[in-house]
Amino acid sequence: MEKAAIGRALIEWYARAARDLPWRDPATSPWAVLVSEFMLQQTQVDRVLPRWTTWIERWPTPSALAAEEPGEAVRAWDRLGYPRRALWLHRAAVEIAERHEDLVPSDVEQLLALTGIGPYTARAVAAFAFGERHPVVDTNTRRVLARALHGRAAAGMPTPADLEDMEALLPENRAEASVFNAAAMELGAVVCTARAPRCGDCPIADWCEWRGAGYPDNAPAKRPKQAKFEGSDRQVRGRIMALLRRTEGPVTVERALEAGADGGVRDPEQPRRAYDSLIADGLVVELDGSARLP
Repeated sequence: MEKAAIGRALIEWYARAARDLPWRDPATSPWAVLVSEFMLQQTQVDRVLPRWTTWIERWPTPSALAAEEPGEAVRAWDRLGYPRRALWLHRAAVEIAERHEDLVPSDVEQLLALTGIGPYTARAVAAFAFGERHPVVDTNTRRVLARALHGRAAAGMPTPADLEDMEALLPENRAEASVFNAAAMELGAVVCTARAPRCGDCPIADWCEWRGAGYPDNAPAKRPKQAKFEGSDRQVRGRIMALLRRTEGPVTVERALEAGADGGVRDPEQPRRAYDSLIADGLVVELDGSARLP
């Protein structure tokens, strides 16, 4: 495996083929990069783009978001999914404003101390917002590494070896390392895709072990599929959240439960179960028989 050649090929490909995404603009603030990383977790780019743009226009700094009620962040999150991310992002904004003078820290350990930021997001912000040299590995990158380095059709479950693999390929130069991280993700997202890889367009096809082995069907066992959304508690939660997002002020608990039941439920207890889970997650606040966003 020719590390330097792979690095050059991937960086050169990225320079001419990368999608024009606003958070990749060098002028984008670290805060805006951090927001993009929160939003992109388990969410497609095309869904994130309009929401990210609106968010940054409204809250261009952590302190601007921190000055709002948490419920406004949940409302603005709209239908991006996993709305707890909106609460975590609001809490992180408060922490950045109070602890770091409204400036997103560049240090991975300081980033990890913020609400909602795990190892991946901390390294991604450090690399993409500040140009620090850290291996950054997401689902797309792991697929590229599995195929190119190990000759496997898919990556399987995450392990510490993923970071070790990326570290082995990462250029020593900080600027090149940051670009290489982004390029590996981009390659997995648009060329080395899970279902229909376009190997003829791949800049590192000559070094790919999976291609060299004749594309063996040797993917590790798949993780169990998530339960269907239709009819699930998640769907009922979403109906309740949709009502609260579009309503100014509180609604009665009865109305919230009715919204959860609109469209049908699996069992009569499902709306109450979904509502109680929203309370437990801090996404809904109940006071004097009324429910509202936090």
